[in-house]
Amino acid sequence: MSLGDVASLIAAIAFVLLVGLLALPLVKLGKVLDETRASVKELTDHTLPVLDETASVVASTNTQIERVDTITTSAAQVSENVSALTSLFAATVGSPMIKLAAFSYGARRMFSGAADGLRGKR
Repeated sequence: MSLGDVASLIAAIAFVLLVGLLALPLVKLGKVLDETRASVKELTDHTLPVLDETASVVASTNTQIERVDTITTSAAQVSENVSALTSLFAATVGSPMIKLAAFSYGARRMFSGAADGLRGKR
């Protein structure tokens, strides 16, 4: 074996060791990427049901808000109807009742005064 062959053999062994040393971090990096992939898959598996449930809750809330809006609209209409009915009642019945009360008050005063006048004459 010549000196050139020994040098070539040493260079080849050194190259194999260098490749082996460089391959070790690549293998570890591959394991890290596998763990990352598994973590992302697990996160996705747990997140999708939460998102589906959230969408369901939002849809249910929108339905409830529509119902509340309907109830609020109906309550406003009832309030308007009661206001109109009160105004109608005051216009049709209230004014004559006030006049009747004023007339009865005046009549009582008149009869009370007449009765006092008759008592005073006796």
